[in-house]
Amino acid sequence: MLKEKIKALGCDSVGEIPTSEIPFAPSLVQMCEMNHCGCYGKNYACPPHIGNPEDLIKKAKGYEKILVFQKIYPLEDSFDFEGMIAGKQHFQQLVKEVQGLCVEKLENYLLLGAGACTICETCAVCEQRPCRFPDKMIASLESYCIEVSVLAGRCGMNYINGQNTVTYFGCILY
Repeated sequence: MLKEKIKALGCDSVGEIPTSEIPFAPSLVQMCEMNHCGCYGKNYACPPHIGNPEDLIKKAKGYEKILVFQKIYPLEDSFDFEGMIAGKQHFQQLVKEVQGLCVEKLENYLLLGAGACTICETCAVCEQRPCRFPDKMIASLESYCIEVSVLAGRCGMNYINGQNTVTYFGCILY
C-alpha cells in the first residue's frame, strides 16, 4: 500500500529489501569531509553532527525493511547544473510528502533523502543552538553510510538512468 502511494506521488521506481541487504560503506563519511556540498559541520543531518558511522549503521540495521524510491530528472546536457539543483529541490519536496505518508502509515520509521536537511533555511547548528525540528529532520542515505549505487541495483533500479538525466534517491527504513 505504501509503495503505491509513493509511486502515485510521482516517483519513477519503488523497491524494497530487508535491511540485512543494505550495502554500508563507512568510508562515505570521508566524501562528506571533503565538503564539496558545503554542508559539512553546518547541518545537524550531516557529518559530523549526525553521529558516528557505527552508531548510524546500527540504528539502520535495527529496522526490518528498507523501501527505496527514486525520481529521474531530465537535464538539458551533462553540464546543466541549474537543472540538477531544480531536480534536487523538487525531490526534497517529494521527500517531505513521503514524510507525510510515513506519519499516517507507520509508527516507527527512519526517512532518508538526498543531501542535507532543508527544513530550516539556516540550520540551528550554525547558531550553536539545538535542532529546531529533530523529529522532522531528514538526513541523506549517504550520511547513514548507505552505498546508494549498490542499493539501487539490489532494489531492481538503475543508479544511472541515461545521458542528460540526474536521479535522486530516498528511503524509508521501517
